[in-house]
Amino acid sequence: MSDHATNPATETFVAHRNLLFTVAYEMLGSAADAEDVLQETWLRWVKVDMGQVSDQRAYLVRITTRQSLNRLRTMKRRKEAYVGPWLPEPMLTAPDVAEDVELAESVSMALMLVLETLSPTERAVFVLREAFDVSYDEIAAALEKTPAAVRQIAHRARRHVDARRPRSAVSPSQTRAALESFQRALETGNPQGLLDVLAPEVVLMSDGGGIKRAALRPVIGAEKVVRYILGGTGKFAATLTIDPTVVNGSPALLVYLDGELDGIMAIRIEDAHITGLYYVRNPEKLTRVESATPLTLR
Repeated sequence: MSDHATNPATETFVAHRNLLFTVAYEMLGSAADAEDVLQETWLRWVKVDMGQVSDQRAYLVRITTRQSLNRLRTMKRRKEAYVGPWLPEPMLTAPDVAEDVELAESVSMALMLVLETLSPTERAVFVLREAFDVSYDEIAAALEKTPAAVRQIAHRARRHVDARRPRSAVSPSQTRAALESFQRALETGNPQGLLDVLAPEVVLMSDGGGIKRAALRPVIGAEKVVRYILGGTGKFAATLTIDPTVVNGSPALLVYLDGELDGIMAIRIEDAHITGLYYVRNPEKLTRVESATPLTLR
């Protein structure tokens, strides 16, 4: 694309690239697959007669949505064969994403796991309508459905997500305090310190992809989570280093063993306590984090 920087089609695509990537990523939960979708979108976009396109942004979103739906169906087979829990590929996000409450929630690990329980069409409608405020008419055109049918799908998807999404807003100071307490307890191996910051019903999910050790099922309850964490860190004869960061618009920790990135732990905080821990250790999902700068998703 760099060879045609003055081409109007290229300029339009580049101008909307962050938006298109975020649409694809929220639909797929995979940055690698989202990048593939963008490539497919680009190949179709350069063949379009620009004179016939009245709304270029809407047209690009339409192509991206259709390609994401195609990719979702192929990803389903991969997930069915996946070893252990499948977690979204973590994305380092710029601080302004965390400040945009609606955007931060739309890409959070917690919500993206809820989106995994929707059908592909429900997920597309929910993402486009709730995260990007795309009109029902535009969504209908993208999905080749009537606006009335899209409204029904949106209502069904919203009701499904609302019943499962985290509800408690947390102040920045509460988030910072909980994250610092958790990091300190992890670094010192302090079980009581962990119990103090974890909610009684906390859930830990770990994703090793069959490549690295991870729990094959969610670990539920503060005491079980503490035993799992301390039991895991105690098995490594390595120096543990932890750095705070922002992943998917939410607080997270980069975990290093002897200076090598071992994984990323995204954290959900409600009522000043940690209610969700999402630890991605699968190396295939960490390559982007190791090499990429934080993204501004819109």
